[in-house]
Amino acid sequence: MSSANKVALVTGSATGAGAAIALALASRGYNVVINYTRSLKEAEETEAACAATGVETLLFQGDVSKDEDCRAMAKAAYDKWGRIDALVNNAGRTKFVAHNDLDGLNAQDFHEIFAVNTIGPYQMTRAVAPYMKETGKGAVVMISSIAGTHGTGSSIAYVASKGGLNSMTKALARALGPEIRVNAVCPGFIETRWLLGGYGEEKYELAKKKLKNSTPLRAVCQPEDIADAALMFIEGSSMVTGELMIVDGGMQLGR
Repeated sequence: MSSANKVALVTGSATGAGAAIALALASRGYNVVINYTRSLKEAEETEAACAATGVETLLFQGDVSKDEDCRAMAKAAYDKWGRIDALVNNAGRTKFVAHNDLDGLNAQDFHEIFAVNTIGPYQMTRAVAPYMKETGKGAVVMISSIAGTHGTGSSIAYVASKGGLNSMTKALARALGPEIRVNAVCPGFIETRWLLGGYGEEKYELAKKKLKNSTPLRAVCQPEDIADAALMFIEGSSMVTGELMIVDGGMQLGR
């Protein structure tokens, strides 16, 4: 299936998994929207890498927790290319708090994390849905986490937000079919600067070492692994919707 002239929008795509997903889509011939909130330099670098594959790009600064930004981003893509074929809801937020530190989170933390991780994907999906239906079909991919399936992760607020995203994936798959398929990728530990900054170098390196010694595949996820999974949902079977794909090297299985 040719991807020429198709359009993909990837939120939070300046760095990490989002950047890898945008580049993978560009390499497949998709014109891509690169979205960022603060990381302009990195977003420009990602845009340049995508453009080097020969596709057209659109750089868009916007916060997915703001509905007006979501609608403006979708409209900008449609105004430029006249269609939207794929949306990858990758933008994410967390606060690193040990799960037994119940005083480490407050209501505002939950509001801010849910605003990006759960409400943001809903708003972005709502914004692109009319354009996808006009084209006749579309694919939405949520970048979730095994935090939402196994109750582990950077904080309980993050766990809850991803659990909500996983349930919402199934609800949206029902609501938006038959034209739009909605699925979710649930990564484990991904080797990115985001986790490095959150855990600190010592804890980050210990976690990597433990995973490499204890998981069936003896490896941790790279951003490109998440991009591969997202592409599977976008360009794979037209009969797959409402599914959660765990991508963690067997982390949840142990040895």
